[in-house]
Amino acid sequence: MISKKKAIIYSIVLVVVTAMITSTLQITVGNKVVMSRDMYESYAKYNKLVGLEGLVKKDFYKKTSENKLVDGAIKGLFSGLEDPYSQYYTKAEFERLKEQTSGAYVGIGIYISPTSDDNLITIIAPIEGSPAEKSGIKAGDKIVKVNNKTVTAKKSDEAIGMMKGKAGTEVNLTLKRDNKEFDVKVKREEIVSKSVESKVIDENIGYIKITSFNENTYREFKEVIDNLKEKQIKGLALDLRDNPGGLLDVCKEIADELIGEGTIVYTKDNKGNTEYLKSNKQKLGVPIAILINGGSASASEILTAAIVDNKEGVAIGTTTFGKGLVQSVRELKDGTGYKLTTAQYFTPNGDYINGKGIKPNIEQKDEEKQLNTAIDWIKEQIK
Repeated sequence: MISKKKAIIYSIVLVVVTAMITSTLQITVGNKVVMSRDMYESYAKYNKLVGLEGLVKKDFYKKTSENKLVDGAIKGLFSGLEDPYSQYYTKAEFERLKEQTSGAYVGIGIYISPTSDDNLITIIAPIEGSPAEKSGIKAGDKIVKVNNKTVTAKKSDEAIGMMKGKAGTEVNLTLKRDNKEFDVKVKREEIVSKSVESKVIDENIGYIKITSFNENTYREFKEVIDNLKEKQIKGLALDLRDNPGGLLDVCKEIADELIGEGTIVYTKDNKGNTEYLKSNKQKLGVPIAILINGGSASASEILTAAIVDNKEGVAIGTTTFGKGLVQSVRELKDGTGYKLTTAQYFTPNGDYINGKGIKPNIEQKDEEKQLNTAIDWIKEQIK
């Protein structure tokens, strides 16, 4: 007797093979069917997977989980793309992914990079006021272990899951900084990441800091920009330092408030199809200085390029991270999901920044002087 699940798998294979044979039939010789080489190789490839599953279940020294084997096989499919941004998520992992864009979760409060030359998880920045920041964690730190378990950049989502947990509990991180390893204990808290803050500098210059582009960011941005307009600001310092990016549609809405009629960004897929994101005639109409650094990535870079290329402002600071790829996120019916890189994006001027980043118009390596440099530039434009 075979299991119900195995019977279903064999039935599916039979249907697929039958469809392949009937759709690509070339000739019948006696009781043999001749099919194209491509179709045969495709069948043989997946037949090999089914065969190996049987061998693993038969010979592995522990009892196996069919669900985990299937999830592992699907994860392997995405891993074969050799793209750090494309990934399959189990149901629990996909729930955690949705938390990241909702702006609220229980954890330690860090932004991490999915890419790394040494396969260690790199911290882009701790969230301001978060347990991570209070524990002394800094941008550029590498995560070596979580609760004494070694973690890697390739399995960063697993590490994220380990760092989350019940509010009030502690997690132990082994970090690497300047080639030295050290441990730090961080207490988990509910992280409600307010992604926008603002103030007025020198009576007539607005300052807005955006820490990420999540589901609440545009609403928060709209409130503060309208408030600054009422105060009749003459210029704007837009701080995107250590902002790892987020939702493209949110970035588009913010750009639409600032640059006037023009191109925000355009994308190209694997078929050469080009799609343009455009803004309307509405614009802020004051000089804008964007503060950037190596932690400014993805949507931060799109917004920076949209402002600079449309000549509504300048970038000040250091070269950005360099992520010029667009991901599509899809949830499947069973609660699992995936993230897949589906296009490259280009700045309005046609620059492809992936792996290169955006160089500032005015380089200022000293972070403590960057805001003052921005204010000085704005004052010159006001004159």
